[in-house]
Amino acid sequence: MVRRIASQVHQQVSRLLRANYLKKEPVWYQAVLDNPPITLPPKAPPPRTDYDKRATSDKKPSKYSTRPLPIYYIEDDLRRQFFIDHPFEAFRPTTLVESDRIEDPNSVTGKAWTRLRQRGRNPTPEDAIRFALNLYQHHSLSLSDAYARAVAQFRSLRSEHHISTTFAAMEAQELGSTFGISEIEHSFELQKKGLSTWEKKEEQDEGAIAARKRWKAIVERQHGADQWSKGEEYVRLWQQGVKPNYMPALAPSHPDRHPQTLSPAQRNRDFKASVKPRTQFY
Repeated sequence: MVRRIASQVHQQVSRLLRANYLKKEPVWYQAVLDNPPITLPPKAPPPRTDYDKRATSDKKPSKYSTRPLPIYYIEDDLRRQFFIDHPFEAFRPTTLVESDRIEDPNSVTGKAWTRLRQRGRNPTPEDAIRFALNLYQHHSLSLSDAYARAVAQFRSLRSEHHISTTFAAMEAQELGSTFGISEIEHSFELQKKGLSTWEKKEEQDEGAIAARKRWKAIVERQHGADQWSKGEEYVRLWQQGVKPNYMPALAPSHPDRHPQTLSPAQRNRDFKASVKPRTQFY
């Protein structure tokens, strides 16, 4: 039996009874027929305002479609077109001030906002976008005309600000003011500093390699060649009953002055006489 909605179970049972699939009615069947369940309302998307909904086209969505409608704001189109026309505005530094509250809305809005300069002489890209939207909503201008007027006023204000700051800096220099390095020069200095650390690291690596090669041991090639007796000394000591000692000999292995037959004072003197440097450094 396939799964059904709760309000359609009695309908499925009636079909099974007509097809003689069920021989006996369920106990609850007549009770459900006397009191049928309430039908479910048709599924439809929730109502949306015209503010965040794109203009309707000829093709209308289905009445019972459960797919949500896309969210659309006019500011998105204005912002996208603005940064296409002014790509370098996205790289302009802005001041971010942390606060525990949202910025209060500007008092100049609606029909009272007729010029972009009413919100300052140095507007931001968001100010230009909001001004274009305000002209479209409250001044009965088309979206293209509102955008063109907002962009024209934005460019004129930016030009005035650039000229005024340039001449102010020139006047300050003439009066004896000194300015520090710019942000671009500061970034170049940081880059040079970072590259210099690479050169220092290479020099340190070369110095470490040279330090390892500075000292070199000189060992005699024929050292100990004349001390090999072909086992004769070992056999002679074995015949005399002297037990072998595998510790390094500190004195010449003479039969009359073997370390095991000497006193502690003689061993100390022989040790001092036998210790000689076998390597030289330069």
